[in-house]
Amino acid sequence: MTETANTGIQVGQVVPDFKLTTYDPNTQDFGEFSLSANMKAGKWTIVFFYPADFTFVCATEFAALADAYAEFKEAGAEVLTVSTDTQFTHLAWQREEKQLANVKYPMGADPTGKIARLFGVMIEEAGLALRGAFLIAPDGKLMNSEVNFLNCGRNVGELMRKFKANIFLAQHGDEVCPAQWEKEGDKTLRPSAALVGRVDQSLNG
Repeated sequence: MTETANTGIQVGQVVPDFKLTTYDPNTQDFGEFSLSANMKAGKWTIVFFYPADFTFVCATEFAALADAYAEFKEAGAEVLTVSTDTQFTHLAWQREEKQLANVKYPMGADPTGKIARLFGVMIEEAGLALRGAFLIAPDGKLMNSEVNFLNCGRNVGELMRKFKANIFLAQHGDEVCPAQWEKEGDKTLRPSAALVGRVDQSLNG
């Protein structure tokens, strides 16, 4: 059985500040990501954990994330991928793997597993992170989390849907997004006593 480190962070709680050394494909150089700096800039943060560089499902996830990165950025988010590899391995993988040719987002190095433990996705006996995707609001609150096992890639379209929903909800605090909500303009619900037992009429009326 795999064991992950316990974490006190739950959806709705504030994520403690953290920093990571990164490889930045834009500059082809090393840098640093700071959650507090990203928050200060008023940005959302998407932390995208994955098991390891030079692996297979990970490369396909990176390609899908690269295709959506400009849209995430335009909507006000920074994407940070994180594994327990070093920034040097990130550089080599991005340079060699054609699936990563269009990657522009920073690739965070967490060789001690400290940040993976913070989010509860560290597999201790393997030294790898599970496939965890976490959406952090500009105020530092954790709004969404998704964790997959090593062998199942994530749907970046669903990550985008949840991101857009959270942007909408941050601006419309009296509404909630039902299942299958895709974009602003789709039907939402306004919880109230009058809505109890009348959800179908509200959505389909």
